[in-house]
Amino acid sequence: MSAQDAKVEAFHRLHEAGCFVIPNPWDVGSAVALERIGFEALATTSAGFAWTAARADNGVERDQMLAHLREIAGAVSVPVNADFEGGFADEPEEVAANVKLAVGTGVAGLSIEDSTGDPDEPLYPFELAVERIRAARRAIDESGTGVLLTGRSEGFVAGRPDLDETIRRLKAYAEAGADCLYAPRIETTEQISAVVAAAARKPVNLLANAPFITVAEAASLGVRRISVGGTLARTAWAGFLAAAQEIASEGTFSRFVDLPNVDAIFGD
Repeated sequence: MSAQDAKVEAFHRLHEAGCFVIPNPWDVGSAVALERIGFEALATTSAGFAWTAARADNGVERDQMLAHLREIAGAVSVPVNADFEGGFADEPEEVAANVKLAVGTGVAGLSIEDSTGDPDEPLYPFELAVERIRAARRAIDESGTGVLLTGRSEGFVAGRPDLDETIRRLKAYAEAGADCLYAPRIETTEQISAVVAAAARKPVNLLANAPFITVAEAASLGVRRISVGGTLARTAWAGFLAAAQEIASEGTFSRFVDLPNVDAIFGD
């Protein structure tokens, strides 16, 4: 069994019962640190990675993302889920081609979004969105890797917070072959419960990007997987920017106290 096969098998097993957290590292150092803290799986963040390149979210090109996925997956022994944005293409055939490249990086899971980046038409038309998921499923099946596919409905992120439409899309993505369903930015008990109920036996990923829920509370609602998106990266940026701005504006260094021994994390 290859290293990727073992990670894919472990990742599928994590989705079978209970509730687990996949925090989102943005580089090799943060990935290794999270693994050493004890997390059983990780997920990349397109936003966190883009910020390391001085770009906004969705500002990284496909080949840069593929190199990033290969680097993160190769740095840790736990499964890694790839935030593969919208598959870096509009048409299903091109999404499939790009997914084949992504599964070749060693990741154990991969997500495809239905947002377009166009503020006037922020979501792909329903039928096209479903075909894009179906194409991703076909590409994974043809690869023989068994990589776990997550279908994402982005209405609550893209300015179309329609729960009924979100559920309609998630159910269609499940029928098209998605193994896991994800509607980022839902955050009320009613919304979460509705998505979990609509998913039936498919596991649901919940984005925890604010302190609106605990792992135990999410588990009680039937959530199987929790990710944090770019929020850990934003937390790191918050500390860095606050300290740098204090130095620039005040000439003081008050935030340089009680800092972690980072060498101890990576020392053998």
